[in-house]
Amino acid sequence: MWPLARRSRKMTRLLFLTQSLSSNPKPISHSHTYYNYSVSRSFHNSISKLSLAFLHPIRSPAICAFCSKPSSAAGVGSLPSMTEDISHLTQREAAEIDEILMGPLGFSVDQLMELAGLSVATSIAEVYKPSEYNRVLAICGPGNNGGDGLVAARHLHHFGYKPSVCYPKRTAKPLYTSLVTQLESLSVPFISVEDLPLDLSKDFDIIVDAMFGFSFHGSPRPPFDILIQKLVCIKNYDQTRQKSSAIVSIDIPSGWHVEGGGGAEGIKPDMLVSLTAPKLCAKKFFGPHHFLGGRFVPPSVADKYKLRLPPYPGTSMCVRIGRPAQVDISALRENYISPEFLEEQVEADPFDQFRKWFDDVVAAGLREPNAMALSTASKNGKPSSRMVLLKGFDKNGFVWYTNYESRKAHELSENPHASLLFYWDGLNRQVRVEGSVQKVSDEESDQYFHSRPRGSQIGAIVSKQSTVVPGRHVLYDQYKELEEKFSDGSIIPKPKNWGGYRLKPELFEFWQGQKSRLHDRWFLSPL
Repeated sequence: MWPLARRSRKMTRLLFLTQSLSSNPKPISHSHTYYNYSVSRSFHNSISKLSLAFLHPIRSPAICAFCSKPSSAAGVGSLPSMTEDISHLTQREAAEIDEILMGPLGFSVDQLMELAGLSVATSIAEVYKPSEYNRVLAICGPGNNGGDGLVAARHLHHFGYKPSVCYPKRTAKPLYTSLVTQLESLSVPFISVEDLPLDLSKDFDIIVDAMFGFSFHGSPRPPFDILIQKLVCIKNYDQTRQKSSAIVSIDIPSGWHVEGGGGAEGIKPDMLVSLTAPKLCAKKFFGPHHFLGGRFVPPSVADKYKLRLPPYPGTSMCVRIGRPAQVDISALRENYISPEFLEEQVEADPFDQFRKWFDDVVAAGLREPNAMALSTASKNGKPSSRMVLLKGFDKNGFVWYTNYESRKAHELSENPHASLLFYWDGLNRQVRVEGSVQKVSDEESDQYFHSRPRGSQIGAIVSKQSTVVPGRHVLYDQYKELEEKFSDGSIIPKPKNWGGYRLKPELFEFWQGQKSRLHDRWFLSPL
């Protein structure tokens, strides 16, 4: 029966990679399945640093740009190493590049402005979640930098933020009036300087500084001198506040000299989004987040100015540059907002409750809802965990498949008890299942094996989990040989050392995250 229930203030949060979640992680460029492996010492000493990067790929978008090969489509020059500086432009070079882009290369102002504004919006979305930093104020100047801010505000609206715009010196040019019309059609409010609060942090989570770009000369005139001073003082009003507004500057922090800096009294933005390439003043930027945006520099311009720029990862419109942000791990926390999980809502049979929650996850469209952490222990009690994929469940238990010569298989032969953990971040839910483990029948394993894609079947034959191999090329050669052998469509025999396990549950724990760590937690035993 299921008599035990309690609320818990504590949770151990599981974080897993965005890479494919299984006991057999997929290689980057192949659809079939391989496995993690160690490299022998002699081979390790002989391979190049590039090979090491391939054997241990870094998948984070924030640093992927320094690990992937530069593409001609990215419109950049040679890839800078981690120790080299990315190119920085003088004011003259920045102006010349703009003239080239809008002259012989055929770009229009509105095209470049659209790309720039989209880059700014995606950079913001990379760092500041709309669930925490929802209220945005874009302060826009009369020139192109202000236009970038207007475009960014439109995209931020579509990204789920609530932008407002302060645009005190509007221009009558059709391009800018069209941008204003687009924002007004989305009911984005425009706020006058006079109506802004003294302390912007009270009403806004993010301030987008889009007042002046690299072509600005002289000292800011009213009302921009006042607005800049508001940004300078933004964190000085209430030192006890846990979170003040984040300042995001577009290309140049307003008031800074394009080849110098802002001095002790200048704006100190939390994020700088450089466009085309960083300007010289960006070397004086010491905030935690520096992004490059635009993605419109063609190879001819990169070659002419000898630009060293990172490639943009995938389809992203921005790439993080500079040193990685310093993170206060102790300050990382989520305040879960979820419906209460009350006793009367709990199904009497834990299998029915699991099915109900699993259906919710599938309906929510969460990625790989069947991903689960499998924890085993040796006969000496030494534990180990890894991500695998659930391949079936019913009243008899939970089933997954693996190599019977892997570490987890050896541990299960010594200690046939294990636990499973499902963590569904999008719904603030997790489920733990503990129980005894048995192998499934050969017939069941064989049936599932032949339901897999043929590439995965061949991968299971090649894969020798938890063993040392000379290198990835050995796997590829063996795979290619078997691929050719079975190219006639003949049946691929299941390896004898491959099959399934079934965990028969003895205890379920259903966890629903709540505010202030007052989580709902129910323990259920099978009927």
